[in-house]
Amino acid sequence: MRIRRLVLLVSILVLCLVLLTLQTRGRASGAADLVARITTPVQKTLSAIHRGAFGLWSTYLDWKNVRAENRRLRDENQRLRVDALAVSETAEENQRLRRMLELKARLPLNTLTGEIIAREWGGWVRSLTVNRGRADDVKRLTAVISPDGLVGRVVDVRPGAAVVQVLTDPTSTVGAHAVRTRTPGVVEGEPRGTIRFKYMARDGSALQPGDLVVTSGLGGLFPRGIPVGRVRAIDDRGSALFSFATLEPAVNFAKIDEVLLVTGDRMEDVTAYFQTGG
Repeated sequence: MRIRRLVLLVSILVLCLVLLTLQTRGRASGAADLVARITTPVQKTLSAIHRGAFGLWSTYLDWKNVRAENRRLRDENQRLRVDALAVSETAEENQRLRRMLELKARLPLNTLTGEIIAREWGGWVRSLTVNRGRADDVKRLTAVISPDGLVGRVVDVRPGAAVVQVLTDPTSTVGAHAVRTRTPGVVEGEPRGTIRFKYMARDGSALQPGDLVVTSGLGGLFPRGIPVGRVRAIDDRGSALFSFATLEPAVNFAKIDEVLLVTGDRMEDVTAYFQTGG
């Protein structure tokens, strides 16, 4: 046993001496170079594969992050659009209500505010329904106005609502006159959803597009001076007795949301209380 151990120890020592000798002579360096030449390409290939895989993974992660960010930005943009629209609608509503309340405060008339809750369509607005009725002491033929001008009259009263005949209804007629020329006449609704000013031919020779037509106050149904519309065109096809002018209504019946119902005396001249723009 001792002899075997001694032989093993001697063998190890001899091997160490041989390796030391080879290193000294430069042979070990050559062997190392040979190993390096063999392993270096493999290492480079593996390193390239690693870098490529890592880069591909990084690109995938970046793509996912960009998609998530784009989704977040789209959602944020949509939310901002909705918020901006809500703010705009609120601002418009506040402006409408402010104009309505200012008119109510200025007018020398007893009025009741009302909100449009329904519209009857037939190619154009034929009538409106307001949230005021018999319970609010609203009567038939009550005049209905807005800050822009005349809306129409109440033709049907229910417990909690009333139906308003607007000016474009073919059965609607309103006594009126042109402000600039003082030409008297009648504003009539037409089947195609427009309104026209019917006047004596001999009285309207000076009527021009853009002239303002307001209520005359005759008959006691509507207060005098409420804007009805402006002359859009003169129709020369009238009879020898009457002439006609197509009017642009002062009120947009498709967009109006709030009105005033005139519940008291209607004999006042209210011309000065409407902003007609000339």
